[in-house]
Amino acid sequence: MYTLTPRCHLPPLRRSPPPPCAAASTTSPPAPPSLSSSISIPSRADPDELRSTWPHRLWTLAGSAAILSSLSTSASLVFSGSSSPAEPLAAVVAAYSLADLATGIYHWLVDNYGDATSPFFGAQIAAFQGHHRYPSTITRREPCNNLHSLARAAALALLPVDGALAVGDAPAAAHAFAGAFAACVVLSQQFHAWAHEKRGRLPPGVEALQDAGVLVSRAQHAAHHRRPYDSNYCIVSGMWNGVLDRYKVFEALEMVVFFRTGVRPRSWDETDASWMEVVAGDEVDAGDDGLLQTASSISSD
Repeated sequence: MYTLTPRCHLPPLRRSPPPPCAAASTTSPPAPPSLSSSISIPSRADPDELRSTWPHRLWTLAGSAAILSSLSTSASLVFSGSSSPAEPLAAVVAAYSLADLATGIYHWLVDNYGDATSPFFGAQIAAFQGHHRYPSTITRREPCNNLHSLARAAALALLPVDGALAVGDAPAAAHAFAGAFAACVVLSQQFHAWAHEKRGRLPPGVEALQDAGVLVSRAQHAAHHRRPYDSNYCIVSGMWNGVLDRYKVFEALEMVVFFRTGVRPRSWDETDASWMEVVAGDEVDAGDDGLLQTASSISSD
């Protein structure tokens, strides 16, 4: 489709050379800071940090209520005869597809740009960096602990959206799209957790949905946790991953950002320690799946 400059030909990070006297020094100079040195990478989560709190539950409930309100409004319009069922169903399918794309774009952004001090998204950026170091931790989070951030965003966003749709006398398909899109985005974190879980621990039916491509599979998402950490960002179904990776869409965007601002995405620095999964010592339980294994070994277990 277009030709891109290979990453190995891109200019490396410029670091100041050591002073002439450094060679004669008996102590090694301090290592230069990495691209992600400003990001605080959390250690493995304490068990209390994995449990759901009442605020987590309340925000998850609020997000769920907002989603159900959108979907029930759509259903009531269908039952009233103002719309055929086909239109809301088509809207749900479109929302499911676009939610996968949206999670991929957001995942790419927080993986590659900003740091823990970034306004609004700093906590999310630090959390995603911590996830790269300890990917299996997500499988031990209680559901509301895992979903509450996105559920809160859905609750706050759907209120004005539903209000605007109601004022504008929008059709059932619009309400169905809003509710289904929000539901898929919120649940993407649960789908993400299942993509890190062992098959024997998955809820009934989830493995079949992963194999059918309805939910992002473990084998597909495993590629995201291997060098160069630049693919398979989408975490609803993963249906967009093939197109985005085949045509190097994110790589093209990264190069645009780099040539316009000089900012390098973190995925270009493959040896950056903040991307490497911790597998030594007692950081990973004996039952953990370190996702550095190959996709073929994952799909065969």
